[in-house]
Amino acid sequence: MTDTEIDASSRFQDSLPLSSDAFIAQLTEWGLPFEYFEHVPLRTVEDSKKVQSQFRAPQDGGAHIKNLFLRDHKKRNVLLVAEQDSPVDLKALKDQLGTGRLSFGSADRLLEVLGVRPGAVTPLSMINGRAHNVLFFMDAELRKAEVIYMHPLVNDRTIEMTMDTLMMFFEQIGVEPVWVDF
Repeated sequence: MTDTEIDASSRFQDSLPLSSDAFIAQLTEWGLPFEYFEHVPLRTVEDSKKVQSQFRAPQDGGAHIKNLFLRDHKKRNVLLVAEQDSPVDLKALKDQLGTGRLSFGSADRLLEVLGVRPGAVTPLSMINGRAHNVLFFMDAELRKAEVIYMHPLVNDRTIEMTMDTLMMFFEQIGVEPVWVDF
């Protein structure tokens, strides 16, 4: 099987630096509560919206996100997590984040730095990104949510965590997001 035939689903999780199963076991070992869901692979926000009826809606405190893996002209890797419908202007974003000119990172770099494939980018991938000095930014609007929905390193699973639990996860791995107002 070639790399182009491998997708971001749990079917290929054993080819990741940290499998989704091992990641979920680690969350459990740390005592971080979450709800677990399985579904068809979701590669885009549009795909995700097709299954969101099984999750808490934004008006009911649920945060649905998009995750952008970027690289600036100084070759720094950036993970940006925003509310799924937030417009993101890469040209304006560089000034707001204090980075250089931004572009999307490659699939190879994504796997190397965050340990996930395209379609499975998640704030939880900072468990891998911390070792690669990934600059990590989150939409400040997300702090208002009660729960957040994220892929656990693969795109055919979603976990629901409270925002407090997510912050405990970041503390556990030694990562602090920079909150940004869009």
